[in-house]
Amino acid sequence: MSATITLYDETLPGEKTPALRLSLLSSRITLRELIRRRIYEEVQQYHAAPPDAAFHGLVTPSPAERLLNGEKTPPAKRRIDWEAQYERALAAFARNGFFVLVGDHQVEDLDEEIELKVDTEVSFVKLVPLVGG
Repeated sequence: MSATITLYDETLPGEKTPALRLSLLSSRITLRELIRRRIYEEVQQYHAAPPDAAFHGLVTPSPAERLLNGEKTPPAKRRIDWEAQYERALAAFARNGFFVLVGDHQVEDLDEEIELKVDTEVSFVKLVPLVGG
């Protein structure tokens, strides 16, 4: 059975914004695969966007990619490597840079299989470092 879900980005102060809609071939997926699909789709959407579009993804491009792109995207924007972004996202998850809630359940293992229903909310809660601490 297929599923279309909306992924949300949240911060601990409680700000929640829709990040991406995904159509999946199955309603069961591991967290690792869900992250891979999210990263791939958001990079593809960025590449298809107008030249002045900024990249807003789960993780930011590397410093080298940001340097190439500048803080504001130049008219001839550079390509972002989705596989490098995916590896960066897995590393961020491993060091608690974000966590994932599926409904009210926190998924702690990348290989945990989760079941997605039409009304299931999936939130990527980004942890923001404290200033001065």
